[in-house]
Amino acid sequence: MRSFSADVIAAKVPLLWRAVAAALLLGLVLLALVEQRARVLRNGTEVRLKTVPVDPRDLFRGDYVVLGYPISMVEAGQEGARPYQRGETVFVTLGRDEQGFARAVGVSREWPKGSGEAVVIAGRVTSIGGCAINANGETDCRGNRSRLRIAYGLESYFVPQGEGKAIEATEKARIEVVAAVSSSGEAAIKRLLIDGKQVYQEPPY
Repeated sequence: MRSFSADVIAAKVPLLWRAVAAALLLGLVLLALVEQRARVLRNGTEVRLKTVPVDPRDLFRGDYVVLGYPISMVEAGQEGARPYQRGETVFVTLGRDEQGFARAVGVSREWPKGSGEAVVIAGRVTSIGGCAINANGETDCRGNRSRLRIAYGLESYFVPQGEGKAIEATEKARIEVVAAVSSSGEAAIKRLLIDGKQVYQEPPY
């Protein structure tokens, strides 16, 4: 019996149908990504984050703010443990400070055992150094400890064109982000507040 390779079979399919099939596949992939993010926004646990805006503009997508958080700098852990590497995925356990904002209370390479009802957020190590952002949003380089800078996918937020600079110029203590964190550690920005008042809410789709 004559066998046909995948290339031979594909060659027999009209080009138009192949293009349609590719477009449908791409659409399904994009739809899955959108639905995954929407699921995080709908069902994720809300956490309050202090923010530090950095950069006001993206020429291709209108205005945006780049945000830094106190939880973006985390103590690397006990001495003698295997050093963390840039690009490594980590899981940060979150607690709350006296004002109700999230704070990092632990970091590990694996999902933390015994985390219970605590919120755990997944991130990626972007650098390793000795400085951290303290509770006032100021860089603190005191001591000789190793700290990790971690990105959570919450570092940029797009806003209507022309309004990014106004947010960037706002005093950092006045800005707050409410993020949703899924049970697997995925996170997405849900709301942006200034002086406790909502100024933007992310639509689920």
